[in-house]
Parts: sequence; C-alpha cells; structure tokens
Amino acid sequence: MTTTNIEQVLSQIRTMSAMASGGTEAQADTSGVSFNNLLKDSINEVNESQLQATELKQAFELGESDVNLAEVMVAIQKSSVSFEAMVQVRNKLIDAYKEVMNMPI
Repeated sequence: MTTTNIEQVLSQIRTMSAMASGGTEAQADTSGVSFNNLLKDSINEVNESQLQATELKQAFELGESDVNLAEVMVAIQKSSVSFEAMVQVRNKLIDAYKEVMNMPI
C-alpha cells in the first residue's frame, strides 16, 4: 500500500468521523471516492505485490538469468511491508467498528 493510499484511507476515516459527529454529508464527501472501492483497490495492490514477489522468487529459484537476488529481496520486502500495513489498517478498522458498536444509543 502506498503512502497516497494510506492518506486516502485516513481521509475517508476522518470523513466518516465528521459525519458521525454531526457533520453534514455535503461537508464530509469531498473526495468523491468511496471507502469501499479504496479499500478494495488497496487490498488488490497488496495482493499484486505479493504475487509479483512470488513470481520473481520462483524465477530466481529456477535460475533464470534476467532475475537477480537484489530484485527478489526488494520485491519480497515491499510485499511484506505492504501486507503489514494492510494488517494494521484492518486492526484499526476493527477497533473503530468495536467502538461504534459499544456506543450507547
């Protein structure tokens, strides 16, 4: 997940927070991007990163001459970092959901 995507997710969370605290929908919806699509795109990017790293790793293991170890290691680390970031976003979303569910009506 890139920094831009993280910023977009944070923007959407802030928008939802503003809506929950009494802000109007017109004030909150400034980006025009739905949270659902943003989250789905981010998950797809993480998946693509992991698939690319796996393909590079397999190519290196098979001894293909156009793949070097540095490329493989960088791709694996990128996929690992993006996966960990996605897990952290998921954890924050779950915490926010629990907090909303525990609010008195």
